[in-house]
Amino acid sequence: MTGPGNAPADLSAALDGWAPGPLVGTDTVTPWSVAAFSGLLDLDPVAADGDPLPPLWHWLAFLDTPPMSALGDDGHPREGHFLPPVPDRRRMFAGGRLTWHAPWRVGEPVTRRQELGPVRVKQGRSGEMAFVTTRAEFRRGDTLLCVEEQDIVYRSQPAGTVRGTVAPDPAPRPEHEWAFTVPTGPELLFRMSALTYNTHRIHYDLPYVTGVEGYPGLVVHGPLFALLGLEIARRHRPTAFVRGFEYRLTAPAFAGADVWVGGTPDGDRIDVAAGSDGAPESVRGSIELAT
Repeated sequence: MTGPGNAPADLSAALDGWAPGPLVGTDTVTPWSVAAFSGLLDLDPVAADGDPLPPLWHWLAFLDTPPMSALGDDGHPREGHFLPPVPDRRRMFAGGRLTWHAPWRVGEPVTRRQELGPVRVKQGRSGEMAFVTTRAEFRRGDTLLCVEEQDIVYRSQPAGTVRGTVAPDPAPRPEHEWAFTVPTGPELLFRMSALTYNTHRIHYDLPYVTGVEGYPGLVVHGPLFALLGLEIARRHRPTAFVRGFEYRLTAPAFAGADVWVGGTPDGDRIDVAAGSDGAPESVRGSIELAT
């Protein structure tokens, strides 16, 4: 769906008039999901039925379940309520912001109202990119639990077009007051994809990710980096209520590398980052704790 001679798509024109309405649904994070993700992190279950849900672990709920016939060549759904009409669409998770207002508990039904936020087209090194923000409110009855904004980047990339990759950064691993390491491999990526019902082929299909997307190997899930960043607060400030989290995904990491996760406290704020040795940081964020 590119123009004559494979000319770049005009993303502004493709997005003109695109304005999907809000979606409302109800779901719950089950004890099984908590135990399963705990196992991915090589931990015993960190919460049981009725316990407070660790921040961001609501990503184990509200999962899209399209039929196989609805998937595109990259494994993502071809169509979706908040998927923009971008030709030869390729998707990258860029970051987000969350504010928690009340504890969210394992097993409790929660209602999400999700709506489209700002949509912007910017020029990047590899061409035009569409930045799409969605905003969601999560409530238990009339009680507001959490407000979340997610930033997703879309670009046009016809099949077989190799993208540029980020050159390794020889800088040493940064020093942090708190730190831990997570080994990665196909098994971890498989379990993360299964737990979030993510069929994006960059996480499990090596010929596809190298030959079509242009990456050097299987890509570690961006959302996993955000979850690992919040593990710093859960492990080192376990009784504190996380009020806010802002994060930005900056570079990919690839299966086989050990992922380091670090955090440095500064009063009621914890600066966190994660990445792999010999490569740029993959995520940088800031956690706000309630006073």
